[in-house]
Amino acid sequence: MLSIWEKQTFFAPTDVLIAGSGFVGLWSAYFLKKANPSLRITIIDKGIVPTGASTRNAGFACFGSVTELLLDVETMGTDSMLELVEKRFRGLQTIFETFKASDIHYEQCGGYELITAREHERYPDLFEKIAWLNDAVSPITRKKHTYRFIDEPKAFGFENIHSIISNELEGGLHSGWLCRMLLLKVQEMGVIVLSALGIEAFNHIGDHLEIATDRGIVLKTNYLLICTNAFAAKLHASVNISPARGQVLLTSPIEGGVPKGAFHCDEGFYYFRNLGDRILLGGARNKAFDEEATAELAVTDRIQSELELFLRQVVLPGRSYTITDRWSGIMGMSDEKKPVIRQLEQHVYCAIGLGGMGVALAPTVALEVADLLTQR
Repeated sequence: MLSIWEKQTFFAPTDVLIAGSGFVGLWSAYFLKKANPSLRITIIDKGIVPTGASTRNAGFACFGSVTELLLDVETMGTDSMLELVEKRFRGLQTIFETFKASDIHYEQCGGYELITAREHERYPDLFEKIAWLNDAVSPITRKKHTYRFIDEPKAFGFENIHSIISNELEGGLHSGWLCRMLLLKVQEMGVIVLSALGIEAFNHIGDHLEIATDRGIVLKTNYLLICTNAFAAKLHASVNISPARGQVLLTSPIEGGVPKGAFHCDEGFYYFRNLGDRILLGGARNKAFDEEATAELAVTDRIQSELELFLRQVVLPGRSYTITDRWSGIMGMSDEKKPVIRQLEQHVYCAIGLGGMGVALAPTVALEVADLLTQR
């Protein structure tokens, strides 16, 4: 049973209740409060901390590697590819305008794509394609040469790599600190954030919604905003978002240091970066698509073995290290690789399907859904 004090504070009726305290949920609360400071907003999350991908990713501040974007052109067309790049790039700028680099441990160390012999064979005209891509994205990045081949690819010490493409506008950040700084910011704005409280069901009662939770507490709100990404289908049957597990490992500190930067390979399915003198490596989902289309937070021998093989053969050949940490996060994939931002039914909205690019996309997606709610 709740006390009168709890009913009138933590569990008081709200204007907007946001399901999900990850990047999209927090940014949505931020933009809603900026648009209307008087709004009563509560965020709830089933986990003690966000348990999808926001605090379990690799912390890349990136907007698209060359072969990934060329693949997007094949699957969705040039206009849609550029729309995604613009949303990602604008989202990153929002992060940098909102927080000091030191607060989120951001380092513009550069982004690099490792081109294998297989990819070189697939794109024999890669030099020309990079020239085309640079022209296409220049109105977004304001740079004439966003992507360029580096002169000395062997200087990084990688093996089994044909060439390397650089993008000096990318880097890495600390996902945990970004999430924490966002949390502090929205709480300062008056947003209530409740953890370990999941939604069981919701019902329309007159002109508002009643939200039944897994702790027997019923919350009242005028609007429900679903920001649970890969888990959104559990809250609304009309949502068509597929879960995609991303597995990660982290090495021990490596004597002699490691290459610094945010690196991609194999159309973005492998990604790694340095954390000091350690290597954080994730991906290999393309080695077992069906197995990794799951919402189960686990690591598997198959994917972890593929990641370790990539470490030995490409990233750290001949180096000594141990694996100190392994974890996974759950991404949300839409059919068209575009975020889904729309009204699901009366008083219920969603902002989901960030396709593994939540760091960059979340601010832009959140601003769009906040505009949708405030202009309803």
